[in-house]
Amino acid sequence: MALKATFLFCTVALLLIQSGHLAMAKKTYIVHMKNPEKPLAYPTRQEWYSASLSSLSSDTDSLLYSYTNAYPGFAASLDPEQAESLRQSDDVLGVYEDTVYTLHTTRTPEFLGLEVDGGLSTQDINQASHDVIVGVLDTGVWPESKSFDDTGMPEIPSRWRGECETGPDFSSSLCNKKLIGARSFAKGFQMASGGSFVKQGKEIVSPRDRDGHGTHTASTAAGAHVVNASLLGYASGTARGMATHARVAAYKVCWSSGCFGSDILAGMDRAIADGVDVLSMSLGGGSAPYYRDTIAIGAFAAMEKGIFVSCSAGNSGPSKASLANVAPWIMTVGAGTLDRDFPAFALLGNKKRFGGVSLYSGSGMGNKPVAIVYNKGSNSSGNLCLPGSLEPALVRGKVVLCDRGVNARVEKGAVVRDAGGIGMILANTAASGEELVADSHLLPAVAVGRKSGDLIREYVKSVPNPTAVLSFGGTVLNVRPSPVVAAFSSRGPNLVTPQILKPDVIGPGVNILAAWSEAIGPTGLEKDARKTKFNIMSGTSMSCPHISGLAALLKAAHPDWSPSAIKSALMTTAYVIDNTKSPIRDAEGGAASNPWAHGAGHVDPQKAISPGLVYDISTQQYIQFLCSLDYTLDHVQSIAKHRNVTCSKKWSDPGALNYPSFSVIFGNKRVVRYTRQLTNVGAAGSVYSLTVDAPPMVNVSVKPTKLVFKTVGQKLRYTVTFVAARGAASSGRSAFGSIMWSNAEHQVRSPVAFAWTQL
Repeated sequence: MALKATFLFCTVALLLIQSGHLAMAKKTYIVHMKNPEKPLAYPTRQEWYSASLSSLSSDTDSLLYSYTNAYPGFAASLDPEQAESLRQSDDVLGVYEDTVYTLHTTRTPEFLGLEVDGGLSTQDINQASHDVIVGVLDTGVWPESKSFDDTGMPEIPSRWRGECETGPDFSSSLCNKKLIGARSFAKGFQMASGGSFVKQGKEIVSPRDRDGHGTHTASTAAGAHVVNASLLGYASGTARGMATHARVAAYKVCWSSGCFGSDILAGMDRAIADGVDVLSMSLGGGSAPYYRDTIAIGAFAAMEKGIFVSCSAGNSGPSKASLANVAPWIMTVGAGTLDRDFPAFALLGNKKRFGGVSLYSGSGMGNKPVAIVYNKGSNSSGNLCLPGSLEPALVRGKVVLCDRGVNARVEKGAVVRDAGGIGMILANTAASGEELVADSHLLPAVAVGRKSGDLIREYVKSVPNPTAVLSFGGTVLNVRPSPVVAAFSSRGPNLVTPQILKPDVIGPGVNILAAWSEAIGPTGLEKDARKTKFNIMSGTSMSCPHISGLAALLKAAHPDWSPSAIKSALMTTAYVIDNTKSPIRDAEGGAASNPWAHGAGHVDPQKAISPGLVYDISTQQYIQFLCSLDYTLDHVQSIAKHRNVTCSKKWSDPGALNYPSFSVIFGNKRVVRYTRQLTNVGAAGSVYSLTVDAPPMVNVSVKPTKLVFKTVGQKLRYTVTFVAARGAASSGRSAFGSIMWSNAEHQVRSPVAFAWTQL
């Protein structure tokens, strides 16, 4: 802590020296108002917020954003003294410095069953999805991509209130009946850039995507069919989004230095007002109480208006408790692999051949063995191939073995190439296990798992003249086992509310082909001059828009369903058995995965369209959940934005929320009891019987054991009692099981996580 404090002090001191005086630098602050309702004395919220600021500063431009829908408050440019003065106001709940969030960076339709006979792509649902609008908050959009072609699309829904913004490099005429809106929000980014002593490169403020990430996620969610799509020959075929007939609205909230909370809130605020049905956000930060989490507060407002919010879980796996976006009204999405791979091989001088992956598309390095080097030279970071760590005299004309970690995988290849190396083997360490992520490297390169990496390291160290030949195998389908949970996918347990199991589901997030910005090469490196209309990327950023698009299809099929009903359908129909009929594995170590990694399982849209039963949750129930968290009434009101919230009725345990999964924390208790309510969305007269899977140290009893639904829409309750065996707490800290209601047509499955201590 002392080291951190010293660092902060030095940074502040440097800022003051750079500015040449001791004046307080202004920063962006988000101001959280206590009263969500505007006083009658002010005609608009903007005038109310301006009045709140006028006593502090004569600067009329200090108000950056006035939030109307997503958040009770505003963003302003303030110095620390002004921020402190606002904190003392009776009208203000909190004043928070702007937070920087990070991006969680054409096989999937078949893999998810969308292209098979009887799949979701029926004429009725396609027709209905014309009315569904998916809002994507990201790095903008490349509107010229064929994924946003509007051929055959009917007129834009009359309820749409959005617009297409004009900028120096973006004309409003670039929007169409497919890409119906494009906006940008940069005031938080500009404030941070202007206030920083580090010179920022100038960026054009417009919705145009110069990063690629936003185009990739938007086209994954709702891109049109594009034939002959590929990344430089890899993954060739027809690319398409999940909801090919849905509309897309792009909100650019992410810039070169990240995604600022003030800009994200402005994008959410606008998207809610514009009339989107689904919000897709492949970005996030760390965990925080919900009243401090701007995304969670904005998502609550969206949920209240019937908008489904899908967010990525984060790429901080395989560490436990590494999740972002854990609010129960958000769909938190982890990442799994597809059954498609891009094999590549390293043949060593000892005749041993190791398999890996690569998206290298150049001429290769021929069949002649080449010397291989590892961790040579005086620089201690040479094994990681960090910039400046390789000595050209030692690597020129050779293959370099690099350890994965610290810097970007594609950057390692560029470092090797710049030092004169002609090839790279990128070897995993224990942190990434056997997970393989393919990259479009600038030189011949093969990524291998940890076990292979250890054997190659041993070979290079023990042989006087080690050699290697690298070769590339193109695209291979029907890979087994799949899906596998990606090692990078963030894991539970949920640190904010351990009684809510997160992530919710996993979806395809490894080596995903989707549309790309032509302003940047496929690696994203400045020195990559290649241009491609499609790119292959990995991350929970890629799995999130898959679920956003599937939610759009479910919204089209069931327009009267609430966001929580859609979420329940996707969760309770998810599967936990892979294509080898074994439990889904975890890329970290290769053992069976568990619900802290995969949530309810891998989404199955075929089954989600007709789940039989759903766990629905009303706004009032979410408020009761908030009341059970021991927040102050002001904090609850600030999230729910309702003045009449009293918390007179509240649960003793937040796990009482009618959630489609269970997270049981015994703590110092041996008995935990929850009641859940199921709504029949299947046929009248449906009867469901019970199956319980429980670990030996927990007894699970459910009453009743049979549910008989006489009518469609009928709601029935059941109570489940979890009893821990004596001494179970000392035998282990976690265990897993499931509760399933089923009949001949449907299986409604809820995962259960058990813990004896809270992290």
